[in-house]
Amino acid sequence: MHQEIGSYDAKTRLPELLREIAAGRAFTITLRGKPVADLVPSKPIGRSDRRAAIAAMRALPKLRVPIGQSVRAWVSEGRK
Repeated sequence: MHQEIGSYDAKTRLPELLREIAAGRAFTITLRGKPVADLVPSKPIGRSDRRAAIAAMRALPKLRVPIGQSVRAWVSEGRK
């Protein structure tokens, strides 16, 4: 279980908390006694995660412009 810390204390002790999180500890930030967020160590992005993300992006369908329209017309119309 994560150690609970109030939002005010988390704000005033953030540098110290970040050092502890880097060492592997985890905290739950509370607001008026209710848990609102977890501060946990981040995971390094592995090579397989990157490859999976690239494969997912490549699998997305290509944007196809209907006949008689152009991307420039869409932009002037307000689409992005």
